[in-house]
Amino acid sequence: MASGGTNQQPTAAYKPYRHLKTLAGHQRAVSCVKFSNDGTLLASASLDKTLIIWSASTLSLLHRLVGHSEGISDLAWSSDSHYICSASDDRTLRIWDARPPFDCLKILKGHSDFVFCVNFNPQSNLIVSGSFDETIRIWEVKTGKCLRVIRAHSMPVTSVHFNRDGSLIVSGSHDGTCKIWAAKEGTCLKTLIDDKDPAVSFTKFSPNGKFILVATLDSTLKLWNYSTGKFLKIYQGHTNRVYCITSTFSVTSGKYIVSGSEDKCVYLWDLQSKAMIQRLEGHSDTVISVTCHPVENKIASAGLDGDRTIRVWVQDA
Repeated sequence: MASGGTNQQPTAAYKPYRHLKTLAGHQRAVSCVKFSNDGTLLASASLDKTLIIWSASTLSLLHRLVGHSEGISDLAWSSDSHYICSASDDRTLRIWDARPPFDCLKILKGHSDFVFCVNFNPQSNLIVSGSFDETIRIWEVKTGKCLRVIRAHSMPVTSVHFNRDGSLIVSGSHDGTCKIWAAKEGTCLKTLIDDKDPAVSFTKFSPNGKFILVATLDSTLKLWNYSTGKFLKIYQGHTNRVYCITSTFSVTSGKYIVSGSEDKCVYLWDLQSKAMIQRLEGHSDTVISVTCHPVENKIASAGLDGDRTIRVWVQDA
């Protein structure tokens, strides 16, 4: 199959993505990539204990953030794109200024095991984190204080995400559950999935907040209607049995689901028809993380230790 080829005929309107540039800057696996909300920056986190801020337009390295004593698993941008929060195996989170001089502003301590996932709320006054200690913690950005500890799961927490108004948090865990929490009270409102097998490896709210995308370690992505608790769509074709691979929504030129895969490719599905429309080839190891640019038809993807690069893909106008 040709690089960036499709395994089936896409719809006439679909313009395929092509490889634009490969970014090499990390010494170990790249665990996470995320475009800033204003689209000007791209941040990457790595097991090499550093974060890199790249220009999203020139794709040049702007700054490397150093301070964690162990590998970093996840990063999140504040809504105004001024701050980054990183989650590390050193059991801490760090809040960084994404503008010069790129200082570390706060170190959030409290988790008793690897911090695996993190996100800001839309107002960016709170941070939610999930850990191998099986808890979710809610932190106040201004003070760095932990406001709430939620004993959320019976195995490591693999993802945490606020909905669009910040009132709800969704969490996923290796214990096979996906839960919805009231952000203010920390109470569990609903358990969407409660199945020992397979583990929930990733989950997030859709941009409109009505749906939840859930990845499980049986190579399946499901779109759930969170209010009815019913799943609407299943996306398959990728390989996901070992790692917590992130997936996301692409909404700039059509509505797609985008995910990494253990077969070293990036997969795109049509949100409505569930048809897989493109498979992007080029990485030399598992693609663990993908991110879609907020306004341009641009995707960035990250590879594990056998790859260590970020690849940027674009759709021609």
